[in-house]
Amino acid sequence: MVGDMIALYCRRNHRSRKGELCPECQALLDYACQRSDRCPFMETKTFCSNCRVHCYGPEMREKIRTVMRFSGPRMLFHHPVMALWHVVSTMTEKRKHRN
Repeated sequence: MVGDMIALYCRRNHRSRKGELCPECQALLDYACQRSDRCPFMETKTFCSNCRVHCYGPEMREKIRTVMRFSGPRMLFHHPVMALWHVVSTMTEKRKHRN
């Protein structure tokens, strides 16, 4: 999912071709995949935004936030089921942590 979001961001903001990423976005995707591969909570969590532990470094965290802010609303048009699942699971997690 994060790969789709980065690709959408790169296509619209860096004018890359479909299926290609600029070097900056490719580095961000590689970093995100590396973090996901090493995540001890990956089996039980749904999305990184619902995790209590944030494992991204400050610079990459800001970059991924920028991508998410741009791509998140647009994902309704590209992957509507996943976008709605993200909203529902985020609301469920927030409700669970409040109680």
